[in-house]
Amino acid sequence: MTHPVPVPHGLPTERDAGPFDPPAAITRLRDARPVSPLIFPDGHEGWLVTGYEEVRRMMTDTRFSSRQDIGVLHVPYGVPGMPVQTEPSPPIPGVFIAMDPPEHTRLRRRLTGAFTVKRMKALEEHIAGIVERQLDHLASLTAPADLVREFALPVPSLVICEMLGVPYADRDTFQVNSARFLVRDQPLEEKMAAYGAMMTYLSELVTAKRAAPGEDILSDLARHDDLTIEELTGAAFLLLLAGHETTANMLGLGAFALLEHPEQLAELRADPDLMPGAVEELLRYLSVADIFYRYATEDVELGGELIPEGSTVVVSLLAANRDPRRFENPDVLDVHRTARGHLSFGHGVHQCLGQQLARIEMRAGFHGLLRRFPGLALAVPAGDVKLRTDMNIYGVHELPVTW
Repeated sequence: MTHPVPVPHGLPTERDAGPFDPPAAITRLRDARPVSPLIFPDGHEGWLVTGYEEVRRMMTDTRFSSRQDIGVLHVPYGVPGMPVQTEPSPPIPGVFIAMDPPEHTRLRRRLTGAFTVKRMKALEEHIAGIVERQLDHLASLTAPADLVREFALPVPSLVICEMLGVPYADRDTFQVNSARFLVRDQPLEEKMAAYGAMMTYLSELVTAKRAAPGEDILSDLARHDDLTIEELTGAAFLLLLAGHETTANMLGLGAFALLEHPEQLAELRADPDLMPGAVEELLRYLSVADIFYRYATEDVELGGELIPEGSTVVVSLLAANRDPRRFENPDVLDVHRTARGHLSFGHGVHQCLGQQLARIEMRAGFHGLLRRFPGLALAVPAGDVKLRTDMNIYGVHELPVTW
């Protein structure tokens, strides 16, 4: 069987179809061959999964492992100074996103209580208050201002710091280092320096909480004697990073997308009841956490292709969320769409633990922003907005706005 689209060498990352759409090469590949071979920069012959059904099936198939220590996980783009990997990476204690059950289950179970729908509901008013205060701050500035720095980043940072019991005064340490850690093709030693600084900071923090626990998630975890300080540090790293980077980018990129779709923005402003559905649609349409990896622990048949044992399999959630076989007119942003079933929070055992929190933050954030700033507009041409094509979580580096 011949395929009309050539096998890509390296993962296409250029946002050549527009700031919100998948790279054109990925879209073509999904339409022709949703499970496609991919030649990695180090020569590894791996796979790229872009179809909605195929991604869903793969994320619930236990033969695709999330662990980094059972085989070599190859990187689909060049990293300066990164030696070609010939050995599996040692596991990082506590970072349960890179684990399989039962280890994954043991750690994750410790956290599910902290993120229940009921507990999140109770936080809703409090989060709305944080949003209002940040909007007061924004309103006090002279336009133009950077919406990322003044609003999109502070809101989720304040919320997650409070929930985890991380002093917000230390945000310069962790925001700078987590941003440095997420840069895609930076020299390895810089990435490791940022990671080391965050781990040192968090290790001291959880050690203090074990000695004198407070009323916060890290203290709750520290009360469990079966978790080591290393595991607590790893879990804290994951929660802090995931808890502010993803939502911050959804708020920044989401505001950009709404400003670029004024008719959708107007409808949302006219009918705030559309907001919960609009948040789901923005999550689907933007999918800021896009690229994930799995390791095939045996030969697996997926989407009519045979994936050999030992393959690194790359998944694009953005491509899957734009699959016309699942969503009608998928490249259209439509706040009336029922976008439930999107894969932006993943699928299967690794589905995002903080998804209810993220939804509440986005509903409150967009709702407040539209209500308080009826004249919100970009302060630069859309083409000048700096995109995070260099980062592992997509978004905008800054969003200059006026009102």
